[in-house]
Amino acid sequence: MRSRTLIFIPLAFALAQAPRPEGIMLRGGTIHTMAGQIIEGGSVLMRGGKIVAVGKNFTPPEGYRIIDIPGRQVYPGMIDAASMLGIEAGDSAEPGLIHPQLKAAEAVNPASDHIAFSRASGVTSVIEMPVGDLISGTMSLLRLDAPTSGQAVAIHLRFPVLETVPPPPHEDDDSDEDPAPPEPILFADAKADYDRKMQALNSFFDEARAYWRAKRAKAKVKPDLKLEAMLPVFDGVTALFVTAVRERAIREAVAFADKQKVKIILADAYESYKCIPLLQQHNIPVILGPTFSLPLNPDDPYDRSYTTAGELYRAGIKFAIATFSTRQAHNLPFQAAAAVPFGLPQEQAYRAVSLSAAEIFGMGKSLGSLEEGKTADLIVTDGDPLEVKTKVSMVFIDGKPVSLDTRQKQLFEKYSGRPR
Repeated sequence: MRSRTLIFIPLAFALAQAPRPEGIMLRGGTIHTMAGQIIEGGSVLMRGGKIVAVGKNFTPPEGYRIIDIPGRQVYPGMIDAASMLGIEAGDSAEPGLIHPQLKAAEAVNPASDHIAFSRASGVTSVIEMPVGDLISGTMSLLRLDAPTSGQAVAIHLRFPVLETVPPPPHEDDDSDEDPAPPEPILFADAKADYDRKMQALNSFFDEARAYWRAKRAKAKVKPDLKLEAMLPVFDGVTALFVTAVRERAIREAVAFADKQKVKIILADAYESYKCIPLLQQHNIPVILGPTFSLPLNPDDPYDRSYTTAGELYRAGIKFAIATFSTRQAHNLPFQAAAAVPFGLPQEQAYRAVSLSAAEIFGMGKSLGSLEEGKTADLIVTDGDPLEVKTKVSMVFIDGKPVSLDTRQKQLFEKYSGRPR
């Protein structure tokens, strides 16, 4: 008994004397909180990975390192709400129709040059998205300071659609050129594929719901990873992230969710502007694809992709803007900026790549804005991040400064001094 006391007392003393982590105070900048106010000459206090205070006229607290940032702008870190950043070509998809248990974050290469470049552009988090023919896997929040694991936030469902001319992909795996248009599909083949996928989807949901009911009744069931992955969906904790590009697919996806009594987030919903009353009625959020996209239909106006965000905003529909890309996350602020001249207010454009993205995935209480108690993910810039000429001078993730070094910067420094 005595030996236990001798061990316990020094340990307790050591814990009591352990120094608190150093805090950081950013002082004298313009703070864009995304929570309704802009604070000129303000300060942000961070400690232990959290925002301790946001305001002005603070007395420097003890134990804080002060960084003066006069003339600088402070914003929440950006969130790419649908990304395949760091996933090598071919690793984001799995053969077969139904794989809800697979996690996209586990396929991420943390040493990818694209991650460092995106981080240096002000993107601090991404939602990693698996791709596939039907239910492709679990989407995860990935923090770009240590992108090795992530919190599950949704399950990706590519809703079956009957179409003979598929929409073009946002990018090819191995080229920066515009992707070639997909080959047309015979109607009979398209109908057979649609029927096959709908049957598989309905059968799987029936099986998963029966498994969920048995688990909730504490019945003895044989563990199944696919069915286990669906339990949070039926509990209403996790949403389905439903890719539905055209109007018919959107309407069918909403009807399916209503029938199954599950929450959905519409993804890459190009024709969501045609379904605004339906989305209002069901309170369904939308993740829009890249604004820099060509019109999907031959008779669409040239600015169709640019105007949708403004229309959703005016209709009161919550939305975010994402890249749906393996290597374009660094262009996220410019995708949002492109919607500003076409009816989206500038502050709402930045909200679409920060707080709105966090709120849609149920993380609005911890990410997306500069408020006391939230995770200290923020960027310091010399201007508006939506402007191409703006430079990001500091990035903090979990309250810690992260490196802005990139392969592009290394190559610039290596070759800029060569003889001309």
